[in-house]
Amino acid sequence: MPLTIGIDIGGSTTKIVGLQDGQMISPIRVRADDPVTSAYGAFGKFLDENKLDIEHICQVMFTGVGSSFLQGDIYGIPSRKVDEFQAIGQGGRFISGCDRAVVVSMGTGTAFVEVQGNASRHLGGTGVGGGTLLGLCDKMLGVRSIPHIVEMAERGDLARVDLTIGDISSTNLSNMNAETTASNFGKLSDVASQEDLALGVCNLVFQTVGTQAVFAARGSGMEDIVMTGNLARLPMARKVFSDFENLYQMHFIIPEYADFATALGAALAG
Repeated sequence: MPLTIGIDIGGSTTKIVGLQDGQMISPIRVRADDPVTSAYGAFGKFLDENKLDIEHICQVMFTGVGSSFLQGDIYGIPSRKVDEFQAIGQGGRFISGCDRAVVVSMGTGTAFVEVQGNASRHLGGTGVGGGTLLGLCDKMLGVRSIPHIVEMAERGDLARVDLTIGDISSTNLSNMNAETTASNFGKLSDVASQEDLALGVCNLVFQTVGTQAVFAARGSGMEDIVMTGNLARLPMARKVFSDFENLYQMHFIIPEYADFATALGAALAG
């Protein structure tokens, strides 16, 4: 059966998926500094790993910040660009099964997209995202590898970094309990380790994105928030968003293959 390819060319990573008979197949990720190189590299790797020839592909749909550098058809296959926010919304809708939600794309920065059925609307975004995480950890810790940052953060202690409600009040405030963050990096200890700082940076990024996602959902009258993108897969993301569910009475969903949602959304547009 004919196969549609979706390619999401991001700021640091390119994702590619196949879509056939309504099913996603063979999600692949590649890294390259040049967007054209990464797009063609991802396409070639997809064909090779799936033992496919070019004639098996009926169309290529590409999106993402790097898609502006691609011109014309890829290897003569009908190819066209898909609006990134449409791809984020519909990809998030497909992999989550939510027909009505705010889809959050956590990449180098973060975008918020409202989805209602086939309609997707860009609500806004924030510059806080993976770029923030990497940049702060680079300057503060001399570490610029996500796996290394995650490994360090898992050994950290937020009590030596963040100020909590329990630090400033003997009772709960509104819907906030003693463990709720009152100020990120507001209680930074002189004895805070590098692991503590790594966890503090992760917490800062995820709490900032999560809070803005809640505001976006409330403004749209929705309770479901679908988290997508590379950062959504990190272990501490699940912890933060689980805490936010209780704090804000929202439903945070991190689907399987959350990092391939935008590439899948591009393929769906075909």
